Amino acid sequence: MSKRSVADLKIGEQATIQSFSDQLMSLKLLEMGCLPGAQICLTAKAPLGDPICLKVAGYCLAMRKSEAATILINS
Repeated sequence: MSKRSVADLKIGEQATIQSFSDQLMSLKLLEMGCLPGAQICLTAKAPLGDPICLKVAGYCLAMRKSEAATILINS
C-alpha cells in the first residue's frame, strides 16, 4: 500500500503527519508548523481544487496541492 499524502484528504478529514517526501520543501513546511506527529485537517478547497486550506498547529494554512502532496500522512 502506498503512502497517502495531505493532497489525498477529503474536506473535514483529519490525519497525522508522518514524514515528508521532498527534503527542500520539508524545511518550509516545518517552519509553518507542519511537524511530524501533528494533527492536520483539510478544511476547504478552491473551486477548481487548488489551492487548499488546512488546519494545523491551531491555525489555517493555505497551500498548493503540489506542496500538500509532499506531506505524508497516517490517517
